[in-house]
Amino acid sequence: MELTQTLKAFIEEGQDWERKNTSVKGVSIIKLPATKNRAASLAIDINPIGEHGLPMKKKGIMIMNAAELAAFKEVFANEKVDSLIKALEEVFPQRKAAAKSSKTDVVQI
Repeated sequence: MELTQTLKAFIEEGQDWERKNTSVKGVSIIKLPATKNRAASLAIDINPIGEHGLPMKKKGIMIMNAAELAAFKEVFANEKVDSLIKALEEVFPQRKAAAKSSKTDVVQI
């Protein structure tokens, strides 16, 4: 099934807040419920997988359009963010990831 068709089927048949993993590790798709002002929609959730095969964060970054993705890319590419994270790592020790189970339903991208 083509990606576009898979996404259309997911938005029509998926449950509110249902998450589908993709073939890209750390990237999933979430069905957002309809509200009074907006129809049901889909968003990309980015939450990289750590060295133990588990998501790095409890919640990832939800991205709904190309403009949001471009804005995040710009921030992540900023050298000052690199300097800031290096300073934070000097101040705080590394944290261990919590264990979580993984799902097998995967959307191929």
